[in-house]
Amino acid sequence: MVKTPFKTRLEIAKKKLQKNDLHNKKPNPSTIGSAFKLSTELVSAVAVGTIIGFILDKTFGTKPWLILIFFFVGVIAGITNVIRSAKNMQK
Repeated sequence: MVKTPFKTRLEIAKKKLQKNDLHNKKPNPSTIGSAFKLSTELVSAVAVGTIIGFILDKTFGTKPWLILIFFFVGVIAGITNVIRSAKNMQK
């Protein structure tokens, strides 16, 4: 069977893709690193929500209410961030 220029180019392209795949493979992150990332995302979302609630409470004089509301908003946002990151880690 005679090689056509298309088949030759196709083989060259396949070899380049295989070479790039070998270079682009990332090692799996460690378990401790993954756990630290997930816990940081949860804690940071809760902290930001609480700080925003505290600042707004100081501004408007509604002492415990906005802190509580933004705390729970931060918890919900943190949990959704953790779920999204965990799904991305599984890919």
